[in-house]
Amino acid sequence: MAVFTPVEEAEAEPFIRRYGLGDLHALTPIAEGVENTNYRIDTDRGRFVLTLFEGRTDAASLPFCLGLTEQAADRGLPCARPLRDETGQTVGVLNARPAAILEWLPGAWKRAPSLENQHAAGALLGRLHLAGRDFALERPNPVGPEARRALFARCETRAEGADLALLRRMAPWVDGAPGVDPDLPRGAIHADYFPDNLLFDTDAPSGLIDFYFACTDVWAYDLAIALSAWGFDDEGAPSPDALEAFQYGYESTRPLDPAERAALPQLGAVAAVRFSLTRLHDRLFHDPRNLVTPKDPTPFLRRLDYWTADALAA
Repeated sequence: MAVFTPVEEAEAEPFIRRYGLGDLHALTPIAEGVENTNYRIDTDRGRFVLTLFEGRTDAASLPFCLGLTEQAADRGLPCARPLRDETGQTVGVLNARPAAILEWLPGAWKRAPSLENQHAAGALLGRLHLAGRDFALERPNPVGPEARRALFARCETRAEGADLALLRRMAPWVDGAPGVDPDLPRGAIHADYFPDNLLFDTDAPSGLIDFYFACTDVWAYDLAIALSAWGFDDEGAPSPDALEAFQYGYESTRPLDPAERAALPQLGAVAAVRFSLTRLHDRLFHDPRNLVTPKDPTPFLRRLDYWTADALAA
């Protein structure tokens, strides 16, 4: 269960009151998620999400993350607007953690998305990139090359056997994609566009959530992350039909230029290493007091075989 910082109703009520939501009727932990603490709150004004931001989320990044989701919502995307308190702020402090309240969005994520769902998810990612083209704030990628190098070095201090072999497999891609055009189109990206961050109401996307890795980076890299998340099975085997449907959906709203298309395999390799590395780090340095089970990095690293085969063939 992803509750790192427990909150009691008596602690939440004064915080919620500042947002003009009336009385608190229920405070329910949300089990899914691995980064922050989330509660569903039911109030006089309806249902909302209360999020407490934990150590991996830099408080200084929250104006970017919450501002991007607000701008996307303002432009018609199914994103949760952050609420503003009586002083006009979107971020406060609750139980010694930065905290925010966002709109509750309907729906549930698809554990087995259809090809139509894949197409719709891709189209929505393209719309997000277009909606954020003029977003005024910038944020460096929090898991960019410098952060990946630091994670890699820390993992080396503890890895043995199979884990050390995983690190060696990742090593050529930790610094980024060699030879990729540095001037590829860029802007605000989601950077964590996984199936569990997109809710569907029946077969229509109803909620794009969890913008807390959002940053300023190459749009095609965001697409490569999403393809790596949506286009493979639980064991890391590719689904060509799913990959095609997702990318076709994306390009139905934002076509790639030739340089982006050529760079996609290398960017996919970086994406495979980025998520494999953080998963390996979380497993090697797991705090048993946390109730979240670390994810196995091996299935995600298998994406690297697919992407590097394409990269070598290009």
